[in-house]
Amino acid sequence: MGEHVRNGGDVVVETLTALGVSHVFGIPGQHALGLFDAIRRSALQFVSSRVENNSAFEADGYTRATGEVGVLFLSTGPGALTALGALQEAYATGVPLLVITGQVPRAGLGLRRGMLHQLDDQQRSATNVTKSTAVARQAAEIPTLLADAWSQARSAPAGPTWVEIPEDVLLEATRVPPVTSVITTVTDRPARGELITEAAALLDAARQPVILAGGGVRRSPGGPEALVALAEAIDAPVVSTVGGKGAIRFDHRLSAASWIEDRHTTELLENADVLLAVGTSLGEVTSNYFTLRPRGRLIHIDAEPRVLEANHPGLGIHADAAAALHALAKTVTQRDSGRGERIAMDLRKSVQRRLSEQDLDLELALMRDLRAAVPAAAHTFWDMTIAGYWAWSAWDPLDGAFHSAQGAGGLGFAYPAALGAAIGSGERTFAVSGDGGAMYSIAELATARQHNAEVTWLIVDDGGYGILREYMTDAFGAPTATELSRPDFAALARSFGIPAFQATPDDVGAVISETFATTGPAVVVLPALLHMFAPTHH
Repeated sequence: MGEHVRNGGDVVVETLTALGVSHVFGIPGQHALGLFDAIRRSALQFVSSRVENNSAFEADGYTRATGEVGVLFLSTGPGALTALGALQEAYATGVPLLVITGQVPRAGLGLRRGMLHQLDDQQRSATNVTKSTAVARQAAEIPTLLADAWSQARSAPAGPTWVEIPEDVLLEATRVPPVTSVITTVTDRPARGELITEAAALLDAARQPVILAGGGVRRSPGGPEALVALAEAIDAPVVSTVGGKGAIRFDHRLSAASWIEDRHTTELLENADVLLAVGTSLGEVTSNYFTLRPRGRLIHIDAEPRVLEANHPGLGIHADAAAALHALAKTVTQRDSGRGERIAMDLRKSVQRRLSEQDLDLELALMRDLRAAVPAAAHTFWDMTIAGYWAWSAWDPLDGAFHSAQGAGGLGFAYPAALGAAIGSGERTFAVSGDGGAMYSIAELATARQHNAEVTWLIVDDGGYGILREYMTDAFGAPTATELSRPDFAALARSFGIPAFQATPDDVGAVISETFATTGPAVVVLPALLHMFAPTHH
């Protein structure tokens, strides 16, 4: 081999390095080999997963834990398409990712030349789950295309962006000098002044204001602090959505927690004379399955203009959550009647009373034991499983952060996302899956072992798709296609060289607690049949 001549792959890696990127997720592929070879000449760390959908979930979890933009390298065609399901979660939830995919050589773009992996229009496949797509035709375009995509991924509403680079552009020698600088422009999204004036007047006149804090508050830099400042200024109880957990601490006197699937919470939101919803679409889960009917005025703040008033009429304010909340906190008239704290406390007592009247000892004990076992600062990741649905309402994130797949609702999020978060943060994370969702992620046991990722993975094994079994039994009297053959999860994990433990409802807390004193990956299997709580009296 002669001396290496700089090529398009080098330009990509140099640009990412200049953007401050440290980790890249993905799987090598034929048209993308120039990208992967260039990693060898850089300080970038590559995280090698086993399925592209999981690569995207790993990059997503990494981003949630570190605040950096997660970067994916994907191959053309099947590799790129396999990642789309996971990108839907990042897109729905507002997680900034930069996806860089290979492409067939320029001479094949858009043609039916029978090249391996070739699609009629790969870009079009990505438009449904990304903020932007682009194709590089020359190496000279790469630094700007990547910097623009990175900026757009970060600009509120954040989300995934997509750049395709043909194989020949990656491999050909380039005259582009080594990239040492990038020009980025992350868009600020302040609220217009007259909208803040109008919203402040509505809040000042309100006798029973309530705030609904969504995921946009959490992800907006400075959002939680601005939320708390406004809530304290107007003495308003704050309900957190699933995505908004952690926007205000649950031990704050104005926190009404996040029991969004309980009708008491729906009624609190309905009865507000002014409801301030911020960083949320007031979507299906948040609105208790579209049963929410606000009776008062709605002020709706979001960085994504399409969600404003999408479900209820109101005063729509297109703005980043932190900017709008900060402006409102400075504009409203301060008051403190003690009313907000009383309402928040009454709501929590009402919910606990309703739970105590149901046969939920197993479920309540499990949530209590898991919360006691997992360190207060740990990031937790929850799949679409009954324990995860419980966590939507019941889990207090304490000093850590709560992450679930409720944005798009796809299976298989928890474990790979927890892997990416552990690799990025260097701290042990906790993932919870059911046996059905676990099978989506099972190949990532190899990734966990290869990268010695500090993740405790709890698999709650109820023999099938438990939540679908419950839904179908309620709707049709019997379930269909919900019962599953499955492996001995503990033995399977051990075959990957990962310590695995069988637990019972009585000792699961102790078993999980012990894994947090170990290094590297661990799997805990809990055979248990959980049921959901009833949101109203039957």
